Amino acid sequence: MTYLTRHPAILFLAMIVLMALAAGIGFLVLRRIRPMADDSRDDFNIVQGATLTLLALLIGFTLSMAVGRYDQRKNLEEEEANAIGTEFLRAELVEGPETAQIRHC
Repeated sequence: MTYLTRHPAILFLAMIVLMALAAGIGFLVLRRIRPMADDSRDDFNIVQGATLTLLALLIGFTLSMAVGRYDQRKNLEEEEANAIGTEFLRAELVEGPETAQIRHC
């Protein structure tokens, strides 16, 4: 079990296979035990459409947040690089033996 938690790609693939297998078994078993009537099929399609719409919204918000965090991290890295460069240039203004010591830090 610890092998799966250390390798998320393998865990992802295993979960996809298990979910597809569970959906297939559920579809075959439930269809044989209790077939769905035509009037219930319309209600099922409405619920299925609503569920898939909510799933699409959840995925959309998740990706939007991920892109926002990526842009924020990229901007912060750029600001940090600029601050380091500015400090390096300001170290040249110090005269004497302290210049090398400041640049080394």
